[in-house]
Amino acid sequence: QVQLVESGGGLVQAGGSLRLSCSVSGRAFTSYLMAWFRQPPGKDREFVAAINWGGGATDYADSVKGRFIISIDNARNTVYLQTGSLQPDDTAVYYCAAHRVDGIRDYRAPGEYNYWGQGTQVTVSS
Repeated sequence: QVQLVESGGGLVQAGGSLRLSCSVSGRAFTSYLMAWFRQPPGKDREFVAAINWGGGATDYADSVKGRFIISIDNARNTVYLQTGSLQPDDTAVYYCAAHRVDGIRDYRAPGEYNYWGQGTQVTVSS
């Protein structure tokens, strides 16, 4: 029902910024909770940020609070993750995820989401 395609990853130096994009297609995704997760090499997938498509409320992991911004462009059906002050610890594959709002219990848990993109690699050099 919903397809997600991430883009915008790349190699940046510490202190730099990247804007990641998640193109969303399907039906009724306006009622979905959208989120970004990341998976550093050799580690588990972890929550980064979430946004309610319909309401616009947002939440962030402590590790990115004040540095990253999640947003939605309704006209382009795209979810963005604007990153800033990137550090080597931010290096990871970043994934876009989605799930019906009425089916979410813990929006920070990867297992709660049934739609995922393919991921985009972000590498931060020192």
